[in-house]
Parts: sequence; structure tokens; C-alpha cells
Amino acid sequence: MINRDTLLCISLAGRPGNFGTRFHNYLYDKLGLNYLYKAFTTKDIEAAVKGVRALGIRGCAVSMPFKESCIPFLDAVDPSAKVIDSVNTIVNDDGKLTGLNTDYIAVKSLIASHRLDTNARVMIQGSGGMGKAVIAAFRDAGFRDVIIAARNRQRGLALAKQYGFQWQPLPEGIAAEILVNVTPLGMAGGAESNTLAFSKAMVAQASVVFDVVALPAETPADPPGATTG
Repeated sequence: MINRDTLLCISLAGRPGNFGTRFHNYLYDKLGLNYLYKAFTTKDIEAAVKGVRALGIRGCAVSMPFKESCIPFLDAVDPSAKVIDSVNTIVNDDGKLTGLNTDYIAVKSLIASHRLDTNARVMIQGSGGMGKAVIAAFRDAGFRDVIIAARNRQRGLALAKQYGFQWQPLPEGIAAEILVNVTPLGMAGGAESNTLAFSKAMVAQASVVFDVVALPAETPADPPGATTG
């Protein structure tokens, strides 16, 4: 039940959606937390960040196009966000706003907990905001043989040059032990919800398949991928 002690968490996104709101509030209820999550957008990111501090909003999820533009208005930037100049989470500790990148943190943690072989070849499909976090996490975990597959030539080449990896427009023609999808391919409700991020042949040859799509729980890439990694 919402009361005067309920803590507010929000998201700042160019195009707010309903999934994050439903997901966060479901977890708050399941875990017995007196929190409320609400999605917002803004035309003034500086004013929005100041509002987080002034109103005592406990935390804030940050999506495009604000992941970089919010940084100058924070009090501190965690190494996870600093390494890629991209914030996806703001935590408010008694008025001190710290920016983090939980995508980077999560991927590095998964790599470590599953003890992935850093000598393995990795194919990462996608060059958006989360793609950058995933690419940086693999680099910082010690991987060197990484191929970035991105249809956006300019962004794909820029990321490949920045992180010392290879680029190609599509994930084809090269076998990789680790496949990572950081595109909306397979996302429920999307234009390509039934599209495979990687060919069945590539998935069959891989030892690990990692799909960042959160909805549905199983995407077109998951069933065969689950049998190999």
C-alpha cells in the first residue's frame, strides 16, 4: 500500500514504456519493499536530475537519449559508467547522486561467475547503448578475439576502433564460441519478434549463447542456445 513512507524510483527515457514499470513494481511487491516505480520523459535533463535530488527520489533508471547527457549533473560517477561514459542508473544517497552502468556490471559478473574462456572468439551483435556496455565488459574481462556485428557501419566501426576489435555488418561467415545478442531481435511486440539473432548453424557451433532481451523469457535464440551453453 502506498503511504507517506513509500520511496519513489523513476525512469528517464526518450520513449517511456510499460514493461519496466510493471516489472519493477511486481518485484517491489514480491519482495515486500515499500517502493513505487514510475516512468517519465523530459525535455530538460538538467532540471530532471535536479528534481531527483530535490524531491528525494531514491533511484532512477536512465535510457536513451539521456545516458551521456545526464553525467555532468551528477555528484559522482561509478567506474562502471566512467569506463564507457554511459549511465543507466542513478542512485540518490541523501542528496548525493551517483551514476552507474548496471549493464556493464552484470555482464562482467556473468563472465566471471561462468568462468568463460577469455581465449574464445566472441560475436556480439548490436552497437547501441547496451552494446557498448557489453563490448567494454568483454574487453575488460580479457577477451581479445571479439567481432562486432552491426548494421550501422559508422557506429560499428567506431566501437571496433575504440575497443580494438573487428567489425562486420552481419553475424555471418565466421564461427564463434560465444554469441551475444544486444539488439531487439526476438523481443516480444517488436517488428522482428520472431527473427533469430544468429543462424541455427552458428548457435549449434557455439558453446555459449547470451541474449539480453528480457521479454519474453525465451526468445527464438534461447531454446537451441540453452542446450549448448
